[in-house]
Amino acid sequence: MSEPCDLSAVEARALIGVKSLSASELLESCIRRIDAVDPAVNAMVARDDERARATARKADEATMRGDALGALHGLPVGIKDLENVAGLRTTYGSPLFRDFVPPEDQLIVASVRKAGAIIAGKTNTPEWGAGANTRNAVYGVTGNPFDPSKSAAGSSGGSGVVLATNMVPIATGSDTGGSLRNPAAFNGVVGFRPTPGLVPSDKRPFGWNPLSVLGPMARTVPDLCLLLSTMVSDDACDPLATTIFGQTVRKPGDFARPAEIDLASLKVALTPDFGFAPTERHIREVFAEKTGLFSHLFAVADEATPDCRGTDESFEVLRSLSFLASMHERVRDTPELVGPNVRANVEEGLRYNALDVTQALKQQTVLYRNWQSFFSRFDVILSPAVTLSPRPWSELYPAEIDGKATRTYFHWLALAYAATVVGHPAISLPVGLDRNGMPFGLQIVGPRGGDAKVLAVAAALERVLAGDPRTARPVPDIAALAKAPRLSDSPGFLGFD
Repeated sequence: MSEPCDLSAVEARALIGVKSLSASELLESCIRRIDAVDPAVNAMVARDDERARATARKADEATMRGDALGALHGLPVGIKDLENVAGLRTTYGSPLFRDFVPPEDQLIVASVRKAGAIIAGKTNTPEWGAGANTRNAVYGVTGNPFDPSKSAAGSSGGSGVVLATNMVPIATGSDTGGSLRNPAAFNGVVGFRPTPGLVPSDKRPFGWNPLSVLGPMARTVPDLCLLLSTMVSDDACDPLATTIFGQTVRKPGDFARPAEIDLASLKVALTPDFGFAPTERHIREVFAEKTGLFSHLFAVADEATPDCRGTDESFEVLRSLSFLASMHERVRDTPELVGPNVRANVEEGLRYNALDVTQALKQQTVLYRNWQSFFSRFDVILSPAVTLSPRPWSELYPAEIDGKATRTYFHWLALAYAATVVGHPAISLPVGLDRNGMPFGLQIVGPRGGDAKVLAVAAALERVLAGDPRTARPVPDIAALAKAPRLSDSPGFLGFD
């Protein structure tokens, strides 16, 4: 028998609005699911159940009074542990902040709270979001719900897992090299990287750097849109948030529902690698099989890719600058309290000079213009979301793919950072299982500023794919997870590597 926590966000919010479900009932169902399943996967790492219950009771009182209710009224939400929540332990996965309790909410947290969401807890992340294997020296590793011995990806790995196991209906995330999309793909949920500035950030160390963005995660595209609609704004904290003086460009409520789109009108490009990503043979074959099941839905579905030469080099340099901005002093002053991924990024950044940075920025511009030319011929690009099937979490990062060494510890994320470098919106949509029985994620990349188009295409595809067990969203075995051993008993559970 299903629990309230198994409802979609849209369904739960509708039932709360008509007084058929209370926020307290939904929260208690989520707490029961967390208690039952989280020991096997270690995804919800900081909680304050009594505070959440008090918030739920207030939400129920507002419902019964007939007050105007926010878009997320009564919905429990998981907050990634890189995002500050007032009064709730926020560690960034770093021993340096093991006991840190922020005095105020980060903007994205304040936005979802204002919309009526109830913060159920913090979701696990790699140290400072560095790397796409969710493990750290504060809370330990997060396991994949389809096989807890395997990686949940990252850096929004905890958010991906709490969604897949129905601990909460919505969760926040962030994305530089795919940190929303990779865990969505590995865990069978939906993760959206919006256009930089669409969801304003008040914490990005380089305000004009478009690599890092905040965004929503959910189990379905309509649920994701509901959450996204509460995050968007023109807030002046973010210089990338589009503004026209005296006018509101973006406001809460935008993107609340995916637009309708005719798939038969679309010209779609299919690529397993963007011409450069080290995609494993298995994933290439699964991508061809999956797209072969539905490519007939489009007006055109051709194998094609933008010219992405130089993407690796540009991303490596520009990514390192962000780590220098936020991590240099910590690596210099307390290296013993900083993990290998963060140290590697800072050390790499210190090797570059002004000419290296100049060349990386120039190449980024060349790539951007290549993509604009490409999108004059195509509506969206479809690719695998991740280059490989989930591997054991004991592997800090994939050092090789199909026997060939990777360039860096994040090279296996190249399918995702192809879109990052040029600033295009992209979503990971679950499309059944791969040959290893693990979730397969399809990446949909849209044109410049085409967030609404990406969401519309994803929603339309999701509806079609749900009717075929080969392409429907996979669901982990909740009963088996509830009986599984505690992940914390695994050798190597706690630590950086």
